[in-house]
Amino acid sequence: MNAMIHSSEDDLVFLDEPEASDISVATKPQKTWRIMIIDDDPDVHSATTFALGSLEIQHRALSFLHAYSAAEARDILQQETDIAIILLDVVMEQEDAGLQLVSHIRKTLGLSDVRIILRTGQPGYAPEIDAIRDYDINDYKTKSELTRTKLYTAVTSAIRSYEQICAISASHRGLEQIINASTELMALQGLQNFASGVLVQISGLLGLDAEGLVCARQGNLEQGADLQDLRIIAATPAFAGLLDQNLDQLPQAAVIERVQRSLQERRNLYEAQTTTLYFSNVAQRDFTVYLDTGLQLGEMDKRLLEVFCSNISVGLDNVMLASRLHNYAFYDPLTGLSNRLKLLQTLNETLQSPLKQQSTLSLIDIDHFAETNDALGHQFGDMLLCSVADRLVAYFGADCQLARVGSDTFALLGDEEMVCPEAILGLFTRPFEVDRQEVQLSATIGLVQLADYDGQGSEALKDTNIALKRAKAHQRAGHVYFTRDMGVEIRERVRLMHALRAAFENQRLFLVFQPQIDMASGRPVGAEALLRWKTDDGKFVPPDQFIPIAEYSGLIVDIGEWVLRTACYELVHLRSLGYTDFQMAINVSQAQFSHPLFMQSLHRALQDTQVPPECIELEITESMAMKDPDLLIKTLYQIKQLGISISIDDFGTGFSSLSYLQKLDVDRLKIDRAFVNEIKDASSDASIAKMVIQLGQNLGLSVIAEGVESEMQAQTLRSFGCHLAQGYLFAKPMTREDLHAWLAHSMPN
Repeated sequence: MNAMIHSSEDDLVFLDEPEASDISVATKPQKTWRIMIIDDDPDVHSATTFALGSLEIQHRALSFLHAYSAAEARDILQQETDIAIILLDVVMEQEDAGLQLVSHIRKTLGLSDVRIILRTGQPGYAPEIDAIRDYDINDYKTKSELTRTKLYTAVTSAIRSYEQICAISASHRGLEQIINASTELMALQGLQNFASGVLVQISGLLGLDAEGLVCARQGNLEQGADLQDLRIIAATPAFAGLLDQNLDQLPQAAVIERVQRSLQERRNLYEAQTTTLYFSNVAQRDFTVYLDTGLQLGEMDKRLLEVFCSNISVGLDNVMLASRLHNYAFYDPLTGLSNRLKLLQTLNETLQSPLKQQSTLSLIDIDHFAETNDALGHQFGDMLLCSVADRLVAYFGADCQLARVGSDTFALLGDEEMVCPEAILGLFTRPFEVDRQEVQLSATIGLVQLADYDGQGSEALKDTNIALKRAKAHQRAGHVYFTRDMGVEIRERVRLMHALRAAFENQRLFLVFQPQIDMASGRPVGAEALLRWKTDDGKFVPPDQFIPIAEYSGLIVDIGEWVLRTACYELVHLRSLGYTDFQMAINVSQAQFSHPLFMQSLHRALQDTQVPPECIELEITESMAMKDPDLLIKTLYQIKQLGISISIDDFGTGFSSLSYLQKLDVDRLKIDRAFVNEIKDASSDASIAKMVIQLGQNLGLSVIAEGVESEMQAQTLRSFGCHLAQGYLFAKPMTREDLHAWLAHSMPN
């Protein structure tokens, strides 16, 4: 074909082209490169189609679309997709119609991938550099210079450029899909939801409706290891019947082999019809996705999946971390039971549902568990708690909510017919077998019936604990149901505790002093400092109400130190008034006495006030001597070294061992007012008071009686050999000003 083909000045011309046999032609594949010819000359369409129609580029044949005006081209481009090249005449209806169409293609239609080759029969009209600079144009040729070979070369170059741009665009779209998939997966909570989301996102990424499943296990699968703990945690409909089962239940041996190989080799497997993806994570929990893709994936898909797997592995780490945090937040790590927070969630849900009407909450406390733990070790104690939990779960687990809410305290929430004392305590009649030992335990329980309960879950749990404490205080191995009276009582204690703290901080507490008398001479020998509390409205709170609360709250330590220092300052003041042969008795509580800084605060009080230690007497209760005699003996020795004397208050009420009493370095016994009150008349033998006096005489201890209110009681005590007393018969407790006036009248200087 050496002859020139032409029709007019603007005709497409092919010059000196080689024979068609010189150009390689392959078998026409199914998929083609779509080329659009836009030119107002029909001969150009014919010549271009004739020149390129039988050729193959990049193993694909060419197919053509035709437009004979810019307007027609706009309509076609609005509908058609996947056009690789546009061969565009610059001059058509108007001189710049071609360039305006380029602008419409790029800016209005947003077709950035398609390659545009401008052709013109008027080379001087649109300068080549300006056109390429101002518009996204792949090539710019005059029709007169395009031979068949040159046209083929320009089209081939444009198609290669289009293919690369499409690959880059596909990669970008794939990366966007991965980012979007990662974002959506991160929003899913729980491993199973995450796994199901992975299946959905992979299918979307590949553009396939693939069937598959997700397997997970704890720890790594070693070579030759079985699959007993490898479970199917997510599946598409084809495998849905195997969800939550072990992988070895899968009938397709080939699937099991591929999953196992992916786990063992810790890599992705791409095969002719299937793909198996391995996800690594810091928690060392193997996570594998098997997919029936039905085809061999291309390199682009493989690269995208590699990025996806790497990205999702990070997400899997986050899901595993969130799962562990969820377990730590809501479950007890030792027993696997729910913890307090999870119980409160369930309890609040129950209180908002009809189940409330027949539900009961119970707290189960193991009696004397601390002693068992100390005697047999913490590891044994943990196994014992697990054994208790297992028995509770075996009996109640299917119908009730169980939780471990304390070191040895379990909670049980369920129907009142099941959560009853008889059923719970009955489980503790049989011994628990732990480490080949039988251990017999008992439990104490507190219960709250929720039917008429109007509070929140936290309040219900608090009230159940109140009932438990009441049961532990009065009926070990028994039970107590919470009542509204208990709630009123405990809330009053809390109110009183806060009020006491405020009163102490605002200096509403003060001391009164009750004189101690030598009944033989009638002279005052000292006084006992007593704490009083007067509220803002002028009412007095009895000491037997606020002292236990001060001890319970720990405030007694600070209050006790203040009492000690205030009493010492008052004694120094009395000595300055001339009452030098006068002693001050000061009460010390158990909490204050056992505080590690007690001796330090005592030293500081003596040093700051400069009070003579021999004029101070500290009163301790008999119950203190019983609780920790070794600590008491050691501390008393240190106190005595300072020159301070010691008195045992309320003697006879604590049933202390006389052997301990002999070991205590004390100076005086104080007869409790309850025994003084037994002296009803002159004929009364008042056996306990008499016994205490005789015991003191035998041990060489001074004895003082408190609560003496009648002359008959005083005479009887004197007849027994007790010569010191305090009580309303002699003087009531009085303020420091009243004490000064009373002493001035009773002991004129």
